Amino acid sequence: MPKIVGIGGVFFKAADPVGLAEWYEKHLGIDDLHKSVWQQQAGATIFGPFSENTDYFGRAGQQWMINFRVDDLDGFITSLTASGITVETRTEWDSEVGRFARIHDPEGNPVELWEPTKEQPASDDITSGA
Repeated sequence: MPKIVGIGGVFFKAADPVGLAEWYEKHLGIDDLHKSVWQQQAGATIFGPFSENTDYFGRAGQQWMINFRVDDLDGFITSLTASGITVETRTEWDSEVGRFARIHDPEGNPVELWEPTKEQPASDDITSGA
């Protein structure tokens, strides 16, 4: 049976698409789609629908939140903070799957940063927390 082998893109509306693409490139290192196709490293990806009543994303009307896998969460926090970007961390977000931090892009969209633990738990352990 054919299967999905990865995420081919994440597309969303923005009031200022050009400015937002520049912000993601400058602060998160994600290539602007008008310049090149961003190549990411292979690794864990969680596709996880949440309850419609969750407050995990922030705003009640928020329908999605992107989560980026990072190799150095502390380094990202230092860099983002130095750029004037507010970074939120909470001990309750951290678990056996790794450590997390949250920022918001200039249009208020939540962006989660995830530094996975070096050894990933079984998939049942990852999905039980959602």
